[in-house]
Amino acid sequence: MPRRNWAGNVRYAARAFHRPTSIDELRRLVAGSPRIRAVGTGHSFNRFGDTTGDLVTLAGLPPAIDVDAERGRVTVTGALRYGDVAHRLHTQGYALANLASLPHISVAGAVATATHGSGQTHGNLATSVAALELVTADGDLLRVDRDTDGDTFAGMVVGLGALGLVTRVTLDLVPAFEVRQYVRLDLPREALDEALGSAYSVSVFADWRTPRLREVWRKQRVEQPPPPADWLGTTAADQPRHPVLGMPAENATPQLGVPGPWHERLPHFKLGFTPSSGDELQSEYHLPRAAAAEALAALDDVAHLIAPVLQVCELRTVAADELWLSPNHRRDSFVVHFTWIDDPASVLPVVAAVEERLAPFAPRPHWGKVFVTDPAELAARYPRYADFAALLTRLDPTGTFRTDQLDHHFPR
Repeated sequence: MPRRNWAGNVRYAARAFHRPTSIDELRRLVAGSPRIRAVGTGHSFNRFGDTTGDLVTLAGLPPAIDVDAERGRVTVTGALRYGDVAHRLHTQGYALANLASLPHISVAGAVATATHGSGQTHGNLATSVAALELVTADGDLLRVDRDTDGDTFAGMVVGLGALGLVTRVTLDLVPAFEVRQYVRLDLPREALDEALGSAYSVSVFADWRTPRLREVWRKQRVEQPPPPADWLGTTAADQPRHPVLGMPAENATPQLGVPGPWHERLPHFKLGFTPSSGDELQSEYHLPRAAAAEALAALDDVAHLIAPVLQVCELRTVAADELWLSPNHRRDSFVVHFTWIDDPASVLPVVAAVEERLAPFAPRPHWGKVFVTDPAELAARYPRYADFAALLTRLDPTGTFRTDQLDHHFPR
């Protein structure tokens, strides 16, 4: 098991590392440990998942991808990566409604942090969850279902790994579909709103060095006509691109309007290659969808701080949901994502400056990325924050799944 996260900025403090190969072994391990956490593919950039106790990977459990055609759902082992699940589903004629920008992340880890793709009508990945199976603090196996557990279920899906070790996840399915990906260059900022709503999934990339927006990645279903030559005052890319300048385009998913399966177009990066740049830190903030223009204008005041430590900034949209700790809880969201250079000393002051400028819009940071928001301020931005804290105490009264960062944000 790796001793650091994917980016290398977190060295795990665990006293022991485990790789159980059965549910019974996992249950015994949890029941006998005073402190334990699961680690997925390690794509979190903070210490919510770090512990001084036992760290366990569930990748050794028998993999399963079980389709229920009658109900239009699939149940998968939580440690499986989305890319592996998606490929299997496609061969059977099924799809997931959306995917994140990289298919390398585990299903359970992505769901627990409300990781997402893009699209004004698409919720984050956790909104596709219909049921969870998890090992609780006493070693019991608990199953919760959207159809029967209602409000409690909505509190458990985005659980930050704090309610138990998720072994299986049931996801909603849609019929398989094909997508064309077009990259457009040099978008005028006043056209951002129209661009974000122009296709099935849209990402806009900026560098904060010029007022215009560098690229628009439009992922559209094949039945939608291609954008016209003069679309929103942009020009068409004449060769494949990578979101991070200087990185090889072959790492990115196919572009130039070539049709292909949903799972080979909705992510930005191919499963078999290193996603993003690999040498980086990340921050991300979810704001009210209607505040997009004002939020960008507010960030203009610190553009001179952002640009020197930035690799790329990505702008997206995510639909509202009812999940308690989802950054998209009860509001359609405009999402500002930063991929920074790997230099915490230089990046953290800029993160603080960004958060100060965005504060009037009540930003909700991505749970798996770098942020410095005061816990009291963060709590005020989630209507069900106190309810989650109570649920945490009820399901884990002895703090088996607690970590220092979790205690910081949800004190006992």
